[in-house]
Amino acid sequence: MDMTEDFNLIMEDFLPLRDVVFNTLRRAILTGTLKPGERLMEVHLANKLGVSRTPIREAIRKLELEGLVVMVPRKGAEVAKISEKSLKDVLEVRRALDELIAKLACSRITREQLSELREAADEFEKATKTEDTSTIARADIAFHDIIMEATGNLRLKQLVNNLAEQMYRYRFVYLKDESKHSMLVKEHSRIYDAIKNNDTEAAMEAARIHIDNQEKAIIAHIRMERAGEDKDSI
Repeated sequence: MDMTEDFNLIMEDFLPLRDVVFNTLRRAILTGTLKPGERLMEVHLANKLGVSRTPIREAIRKLELEGLVVMVPRKGAEVAKISEKSLKDVLEVRRALDELIAKLACSRITREQLSELREAADEFEKATKTEDTSTIARADIAFHDIIMEATGNLRLKQLVNNLAEQMYRYRFVYLKDESKHSMLVKEHSRIYDAIKNNDTEAAMEAARIHIDNQEKAIIAHIRMERAGEDKDSI
């Protein structure tokens, strides 16, 4: 789905135009349609979405506040690059939260939620066969959301939601790599089995490994892209 299709879908939610433009650009950045380092030219974006430059300018300002856009001297706005430091900062917090979530879910998950978690794990595996990263990402989020809900801790849920959008951008990069899909399926299965067996230590370890593998893969991706940029600049 391209950015224009996204724009039309969001329009159907009957939001103010400025919010539609913001949500469209935001989603385009999070999913990689607008790539890290890509310039955001107001005239081009306005023509593409069929709007004036004003809502584009407002959206870019809001995206800058969220850290998704940076202003570069003499160049203007561009999509913020994914750095190793920002990745590690986010995953350091998320790793600790996911371990706690897994621990709490072991003792608090209901039979119904456990059944939903098994179904979600199966749906994720099916999603990996579609080769549609957006579908895979939604299935992945659904799996982890069930574990989160099982904790029954609203404050913990708020903390996770605060990191969710930043996580989505990194996660989307990871999920694009088809070579990692079978490993992700196995990791989900280990998390499910540990929670089902009320094995706190195994659940926490599985949650930690899940994040560790993600961090390693995305850092490798960042370094590979950086090497390509350095090569092009020679």
